[in-house]
Amino acid sequence: MGHARVDVSALVHTRTHHPEAIGEAAVRRARRPLLNEDGRLMIVAADHPARGALGVGDRGLAMANRADLLERLCLALSRPGVDGVLATADILDDLLLLGALDHKVVMGSMNRGGLQGASFEMDDRFTGHRPEDIQRLGFDAGKLLLRIDYDDPGSLTTLESTARAIDDMAARRLPVFVEPFISRRTPDGRVTNDLSAEAVTKSIAIASGLGGSSAYTWLKVPVTDNPDDMARVMETSTLPAVLLGGEVGDDQEAAYEKWRGALQLPTVRGLVVGRSLLYPADGDVAAAVDTAVGLL
Repeated sequence: MGHARVDVSALVHTRTHHPEAIGEAAVRRARRPLLNEDGRLMIVAADHPARGALGVGDRGLAMANRADLLERLCLALSRPGVDGVLATADILDDLLLLGALDHKVVMGSMNRGGLQGASFEMDDRFTGHRPEDIQRLGFDAGKLLLRIDYDDPGSLTTLESTARAIDDMAARRLPVFVEPFISRRTPDGRVTNDLSAEAVTKSIAIASGLGGSSAYTWLKVPVTDNPDDMARVMETSTLPAVLLGGEVGDDQEAAYEKWRGALQLPTVRGLVVGRSLLYPADGDVAAAVDTAVGLL
């Protein structure tokens, strides 16, 4: 991949002997506005491990090697046009110590309690960054996942806690990116997200109305199964939105084409993509990131 190696021993030494260095690095971090002059956002996502979702394609533990993940993230963040990163505290703390977050948008991942494959997956508790953490560390935004299963009472708990998180972020004038899905369980108990036009429309409508103010709410939305439906789907809300990458599979070009079309819509402001850029099929992280940036 052609990137600098991460010295795990040095990170562990700092964490062991100088844990306060993480907070000091956050204070020193050079900040930037959420949006630059072009009004577009390109964010690399790496909050999957904290949900126990370590797989990429047929590689079940692809994201389990932390040094390798950090190296891929540092490479992605170094590419022109990449605005920032979305991750949980453990990863962002490492990136702070590595000095990789200067002049980058830093988004804290807020709810990681709905563990992949768990019976309580829909009761998605807020176990990550709190609004006060994001404010204290000088981060730029938060992100939360809102999966709604009409047959699972746990979704009501998630809905209510999501609304309160939106309120808490708005009170601090901090943007919060809400990623909504209509979800259901397959007969074998696996949670799947419905990407039909009707389901994505409904999820956007529900997410847009949560909380006492939508002033700081953004949407993080998938491209529908039929990309031609996106123009109609995105008419559901006036909230600014970014597209999420999700699982891309082997046909990276098809994914790029889907994103390219949706990025032309008036409410869509950018991309938040994780595994498909950090772990591309051909292993070339820089090329995958550069191609995604080019879509903007």
